[in-house]
Amino acid sequence: MLNLINIETFYGNIRALKGISLCVNQGEIVALIGANGAGKTTTLMSISGIVPISCGQILFEGKPIENMNPEDIVAAGISQVPEGRRIFPQLSVIENMEMGSFLRKDHQGIKNDLEYIFELFPILSKRKHQAGGTLSGGEQQMLAISRAMMAKPRLLLLDEPSLGLSPIMTKQIFQIIKKINTEHNTTIFLVEQNAYMALQLSHRGYVMENGTITMTDEASKLLTDENVKKAYLGI
Repeated sequence: MLNLINIETFYGNIRALKGISLCVNQGEIVALIGANGAGKTTTLMSISGIVPISCGQILFEGKPIENMNPEDIVAAGISQVPEGRRIFPQLSVIENMEMGSFLRKDHQGIKNDLEYIFELFPILSKRKHQAGGTLSGGEQQMLAISRAMMAKPRLLLLDEPSLGLSPIMTKQIFQIIKKINTEHNTTIFLVEQNAYMALQLSHRGYVMENGTITMTDEASKLLTDENVKKAYLGI
């Protein structure tokens, strides 16, 4: 579904991504783990067209997207849940979700997706007219995921969904991510500092260090790899 081929991305003179290649197959959950500053968020921003790549190619369902505008990439079927949520704090919950469906014209489909999301996140249904900025951190993360889902993506990019959340809320968010993958048939590319939970959730994983991919394998095998355990799992 998604194929990155020798991607390089710069911030000014800083080479953030150094020729990375990876793929995400349809129906998978794939985790990208690594230390802060490794280039994980830059990878997602490059896929979304927010940060332009300097060389390489990004293919989505076989078609190049590296020169497309971000809104066209969303329309093509890729949505990103950004690090830090970045909801619209002054808008209500329902207005935030409507912003996610801005590019869509299928009114019945939008209504159906709203109903599905409120089943996933019952607390958001109760708070639908409440300003997004008044929600708790966990509720804001639910809203950020919901807003992205309202664009009806086939590929969902998640950037640090557990950031700032309690262990109980983190577990709940990860359970919902699994449901979105299995019940909604949405492919997921997950960037996450909590490497243990990310690999438990995922089918495959990539390890990134200093803008390069240093390891890839089935997630279950990465969980038992001695180098991964020492560097990222605290074992």
